[in-house]
Amino acid sequence: MTDRNKNNDTTRIILDSIADGVFTVDREWRVNSFNKAAEEITGIPKEEAIGQRCSDVFHASICETSCALKETFETKRPIVNRAIYIVDAGGDRVPISISTAVLKDKSGNIIGGVETFRDLSAIEELRRELNRKYSFQDIISKNVEMLKVFDVLPNIAESDSIVLIEGESGTGKELIARAIHNLSHRKNKPIVTVNCGALPDTLLESELFGYKAGAFTDARKDKPGRFAMAESGTIFLDEIADVSPALQVRLLRVIQERTYDPLGATESIQADVRIVVATNRSLEKLVKSGDFREDLYYRINVVRIKLPPLRQRKEDIPLLIDHFIRRFNNLKKKLISDISPEALALLVSHDYPGNIRELENIIEHAFVFCQGTVINIDSLPENIRPKEIKSLTGLESMDDLEAVFITETLKRNNFNRKKTAEELGMHKTTLWRKMKKLGIPVPD
Repeated sequence: MTDRNKNNDTTRIILDSIADGVFTVDREWRVNSFNKAAEEITGIPKEEAIGQRCSDVFHASICETSCALKETFETKRPIVNRAIYIVDAGGDRVPISISTAVLKDKSGNIIGGVETFRDLSAIEELRRELNRKYSFQDIISKNVEMLKVFDVLPNIAESDSIVLIEGESGTGKELIARAIHNLSHRKNKPIVTVNCGALPDTLLESELFGYKAGAFTDARKDKPGRFAMAESGTIFLDEIADVSPALQVRLLRVIQERTYDPLGATESIQADVRIVVATNRSLEKLVKSGDFREDLYYRINVVRIKLPPLRQRKEDIPLLIDHFIRRFNNLKKKLISDISPEALALLVSHDYPGNIRELENIIEHAFVFCQGTVINIDSLPENIRPKEIKSLTGLESMDDLEAVFITETLKRNNFNRKKTAEELGMHKTTLWRKMKKLGIPVPD
């Protein structure tokens, strides 16, 4: 056996002992080596891979649009740990991270490229398990107050009592209403949503209760209202505070007597409907000012759920970002794998007057402008980018990010460690230990 054959055998043995997949290609993108781990991860035998174009072997998410090896050939710079998906021999998507480099001969000429890849399936499953742990009926949170809501929702759903959901716009009131419906005995019947603030009073009345033919000039035939559409199910009346005093009287009758009259009707209709209402304003203040009927308020304030704004549950921001990234990857057929520590720190420090809906819009904006696989500050909307980003770009580790996150929470609670620990969902001694470790000072 020649020395060259011995060297080739030694190289093959070394490559086959590596846990990461390794393959090499020539300048025509033909695979000329394929190690054992590559066979195991892809499910493709080496004999089938050798001589094939690498895109025909891997069917990776970036093959057609942003091939990593092609980028390395063009820039002469290696790529390290880029997250992508490939399709294995069984047709399943496999999450992997890839690294690439060029191969050169003794004269320094590029003769091909090498790519190593690592199976991230176990990590992806851990991430999904974490999301499952902190998700409830499509609502994602690990905030202490939200977890309390999760605990009582099944009991609330079992009853037919009216539920009042309070919270700022964009906090997820409709998701809570849907969770109540989906957990109830009415789950196989419809849930009908009405935004009471979106229609003028005259239209809202006919929208809710329907009308009979001839009730007014253009009423040529009967039209069922939303209460009729929600029969045996749930009706969700969003922004109930915007209903006029006259319509409040009609709603009060529906709640008290479980009947309503379509416009132009001569007989009342029985209503077997679960009523859930929501508001982004304080009904108590509106009652005191005379803008909301006191008797209606006490009728709908049977079970009350108050949702905290996102600025008071900032520990949920990384979970929500991860959720929106996965959602928009599916919707927009892209493959963004993560968000940079600098961008994440910026989003954690933002106050979110638009709450979760605003964060969702920010991530969707980032999907439009993100050129790679990681969302960075340049991908975020201009209105939330800091004028001076030196404090953010200095972040080098997750410890730096955690320090920013804890400091922001301390400021929000006037450096009260007990309240801060409760908001973060940890014991105050754990918070104190983290503060000492991260070097976070506490003012006198």
